[in-house]
Amino acid sequence: MVMGNLTITSHGDCVVTPGPSFEAAAVLAAVQQERCTSLYGVPTMFIAELNLPDFAAYDISSLRTGIMAGSPCPTEVMKRVVAEMHMAEVSICYGMTETSPVSTRTRRDDDLERRTGTVGRALPHIEVKVVYPDTGVTLPRGSAGELRTRGYSVMLGYWDQPDRTAEVVDAARLMHTGDLAVMREDGYVQVVGRIKDMIIRGGENVYPREIEELLYSHPEIADVQVVGVPDERYGEEILACVIPRDPADPPTLEEVTAHCRERLAHFEIPRRLRILETFPMTVSGKGVGSGGFDDVGVAPGRRRPLDEQHLVRGRLHRGPVLSGGVDECADGLVGLLGGGRGAVCGEGAVRE
Repeated sequence: MVMGNLTITSHGDCVVTPGPSFEAAAVLAAVQQERCTSLYGVPTMFIAELNLPDFAAYDISSLRTGIMAGSPCPTEVMKRVVAEMHMAEVSICYGMTETSPVSTRTRRDDDLERRTGTVGRALPHIEVKVVYPDTGVTLPRGSAGELRTRGYSVMLGYWDQPDRTAEVVDAARLMHTGDLAVMREDGYVQVVGRIKDMIIRGGENVYPREIEELLYSHPEIADVQVVGVPDERYGEEILACVIPRDPADPPTLEEVTAHCRERLAHFEIPRRLRILETFPMTVSGKGVGSGGFDDVGVAPGRRRPLDEQHLVRGRLHRGPVLSGGVDECADGLVGLLGGGRGAVCGEGAVRE
C-alpha cells in the first residue's frame, strides 16, 4: 500500500482501483480492461486470484511486475505468479509499518530462486542482522534467529507510548521485528516464521512456515496455515488448517502425511487436519496468525522466550557459516556490524 501509492505519486503513473474492497475477480477484470502492468498485494490476494475457477479466461498478459508483501510469501505461490500471471519482474518486500515500511527487497534482475525463495537483501542505507533474541549476539550466516534492522526508516516511536517503544526499539536504534530469519552467505534473507508462532512438540522446535511451504505444493491444497494446539502427551501437537482447491474433494490426513513424510522430520509432520472455507484475516487481507484460531484451542498472543539452545537445536541451524569478522554488504560495500558474522548493510549505510 505505502510503496505502491508513493511510487505512483512520485512518478506520475496511473493507479487503477478495482473496488472499495478486495475481490479477486474484480482485480483481474480491471487488469484485463485497463491493461495494467503492475500488481500489488498480500499473498492471500494472489492466492485467491490464482484459484478463481475461471482464472484462465482473463487476459492479464499486460502484467510485468509488482510487489508481494505484507505477510510471508509462499515459494510455490511466487512461482505461480511468475509463470501464470506473467509477472516476471515481481518483487518480494519485507518490512513492517514501524520501518516505513520495507527493510529488504528482491531486485527485478535477481534469478528465480532468489526472487521466489527469499525476501531479498538490505535496502540502501539500511542495516539488517540476525541475532539470538535474548542476548542480541549476532548469529553466523545460515542460522535462524530474530531479524533486527536499523536505519533512517525505523520509527521514532509509538505515539505517547515510550514503554512500548522501548520493547521493540533498543538503545542502539535496532528494531526488534519478532520474526525468525536466516541470512544466507550471499546476504539474502529468508524469513522462516514468527518467534511467537514456533511450536514446541515433545521438546522439539517446529517452525510452521517450513511445513506450510511444503503443503503449498500439494495439488489439492489452495491455502494452509499451521498452528500448535494443546496436547497432553507432547505439550503441543501440529494442526494443519487447510482450504482445499475443491471443497467437494478435500485432502485427507493420510494424504497430507504422505506428502510430508519424505521431506520433513517425523516430529514436524501434522498429526491433525482441519478443513476450512476461509481463514481469519485482517481488513487488509493478512492472516491474523495463531491468535485467530481460538476455536481450535490455540492460545492467542503467545510469545516464547528463545535461547541459544532452542535455536541451535532447530533444524534451520544448518549449512556453512562464516567465522570472519568482515561481511560483504548488499551492494558491494564491506562493513562491520555486530562482529559481522550474520550482518549485512545496504549501500551507503552509516555504521557505528
